[in-house]
Amino acid sequence: MTDPMLSNSLVSARRRLADALAAAGRPADAARLLAVSKTKPADMIREAWQLGQREFGENYVQEALEKQRELVDLEGIVWHFIGPLQANKTRAVAEHFDWVHSVDREKVARRLNDQRPEALAPLEVCLQVNVSDEASKSGVSFDELEELAEAVLSMPRLRLRGLMAIPAPAADPARQREPLARLRQALESLRERFPDAPLDTLSMGMSDDLEAAVLEGATLVRLGTAIFGARNTSRR
Repeated sequence: MTDPMLSNSLVSARRRLADALAAAGRPADAARLLAVSKTKPADMIREAWQLGQREFGENYVQEALEKQRELVDLEGIVWHFIGPLQANKTRAVAEHFDWVHSVDREKVARRLNDQRPEALAPLEVCLQVNVSDEASKSGVSFDELEELAEAVLSMPRLRLRGLMAIPAPAADPARQREPLARLRQALESLRERFPDAPLDTLSMGMSDDLEAAVLEGATLVRLGTAIFGARNTSRR
């Protein structure tokens, strides 16, 4: 039996995304909900899966691997790695995830490509862009983005799908949209530069800026607390 609070939260998150898409004049299936399940137990992910959620985002490799072992029986579950990616963690991500959103340098991309098992489909990749030029944030600069994209597109075990960003917080909707618009424009530029690439993904938008992100073309919206409740700060 599923937790009614989780059920209500998931329904609310889906409604919020649907309302944002309608307000933006976009099709109802133009963006998907990525449930950010970091620090949450496997049982809670199982309940969300039972409620129809299929895509889950994790930030910590070891924690995610433990959950994946517990949830190996869940059909159709899609695992996204969305946290900072250290070079010594690439093998685990290459072997156990379907997507990675946080590629920001060629060294990491090269390791993911070389370590992706041949038996698996190519790893779906988003390049993380530092849209707010914050020294504390990971991400490739806009100036270096095209060069990194070209390198990733040459790697056969990776499939470049788009861009990801975590903008600096802003309360004003107009200010929220500014860095998101730059990310959208960067993706449009890459599409022009690489017309044969499957560049269809903008991973942007969280609880505080979902509506702004949808207005700027988000296709994957990352929600954690809005679905699972307050984060457990003690993690393994």
